[in-house]
Amino acid sequence: MHHIEQVYINGEFVTPHGTERFDLYNPAKARVIGQVRLADAVDGERAIAAARAAFPAWSKATKQMRIAALQRMQATVAARHDDLLEAVVEEYGAPASRSAWMASYPAEVIAQAIAALEAFEFTTVAGAARVEMTPLGVAGLITPWNSDAGFICGKLAAALAAGCTAVIKPSEMSALQTQIVTEALHAADLPPGVFNIVTGRGDTVGETISRHPHVAKISFTGSTRTGKAILRNAAENFTRVTLELGGKSPTLILDDADIKQAIPLAVQAGLMNSGQACVAGTRILVPQSRKAEFEQALALAVAAVASGDPRDAKTVVGPMVSERQWQRVQGYIQKGLAEGARLLAGGVGRPEGTRDGWFVRPTLFTDVHNQMAIARDEIFGPVLCVIAYRDEAEAIAIANDTDYGLSALVLGGDSGRARRVAQQIQAGRVLVNTLTHEPKAPFGGFKHSGVGREMGTWGISAFMEPKSILS
Repeated sequence: MHHIEQVYINGEFVTPHGTERFDLYNPAKARVIGQVRLADAVDGERAIAAARAAFPAWSKATKQMRIAALQRMQATVAARHDDLLEAVVEEYGAPASRSAWMASYPAEVIAQAIAALEAFEFTTVAGAARVEMTPLGVAGLITPWNSDAGFICGKLAAALAAGCTAVIKPSEMSALQTQIVTEALHAADLPPGVFNIVTGRGDTVGETISRHPHVAKISFTGSTRTGKAILRNAAENFTRVTLELGGKSPTLILDDADIKQAIPLAVQAGLMNSGQACVAGTRILVPQSRKAEFEQALALAVAAVASGDPRDAKTVVGPMVSERQWQRVQGYIQKGLAEGARLLAGGVGRPEGTRDGWFVRPTLFTDVHNQMAIARDEIFGPVLCVIAYRDEAEAIAIANDTDYGLSALVLGGDSGRARRVAQQIQAGRVLVNTLTHEPKAPFGGFKHSGVGREMGTWGISAFMEPKSILS
């Protein structure tokens, strides 16, 4: 059993003021594997005070000093790769196809921040003015459970690169991963108070951070509902915000697409991270003229996806992170059937050969229209729907008929045409015939998918304000 009894404030592991214990689960076995003692509002206040005290010195650190600190962070996080990999599998249930990436990405995203910082221009000239980019102050970083270590390291690296200090509130459901990352970051020997990590609930620690007058910037990744609450809280103090929220991403397959190339990409886009991904392409738009052909190919591909034990090398879809999430996904599968959608693969219940754990059958619906709940709501599980369109104009209209606008995928034989279609889709990121990630490009969403951008120079700028000086 794991017992995590401390949080990290002002360069030290300390016993929190909070006394609540939160059970940690292995989702593949639906079994308690430990407990974490949660921070409370008092701990949040202490962490903010520590970050505030550290800000004046850190904000004056030179670019080279910041780069050196990030390089130490990258090295110490990379050194804990194997420990982090085990925690990702045990605590989150990510299969081999995903867990290897989740264990290596935290160090990689720090390296990406280093590259962005090296190229960043803190002073530019605009006419007669000298424009200086200045750090905002204390940054509150609130991270989700679906890629805990990566989000902690990515947000923290960008904040520190900008000259901000940070208070991090990770998801209480990812305490094992957080503990390993915290130990690694502590070993990087940064000045006390520059970063603080307090695992607690959103309605206590998260609320303290989002309402605090000494927090100048909030960067949050999570649900749209929580993002709206943070935005309301931040308004009171004009706290700057970056919100990376939900999605209901379209995968638009054009009528000239090569089915052998399109189907694997469409399925991978929809089922990435066991479907627990904000960018998951869960709406698959197909031409009416080729609907039967695509239905058959998609059904075969989804039915062949192995869902089960994350330690089995064949597994592609692991368990849902919690019983609550499992129930949510099961409810949407039942809702899809009740709405009249036709099941092509999967369905309610657990996959054959599994028991106990929060496993879901990879599920594919067709005869779906864009007003059904399964086509509009972010399910956050391996549930895909096929929506037919008559022509290119209708395909674009359906793709854009959503509250969200985080990501999209366009698949077509004529790459020039596919790019022209991509330009008409309302999303922060549109991929064309690829699932490649570009860390130098901005990432974030339109509409209810968020506010602001992360990654690259945009990610650093998000923690700064421009100051014009004329003389």
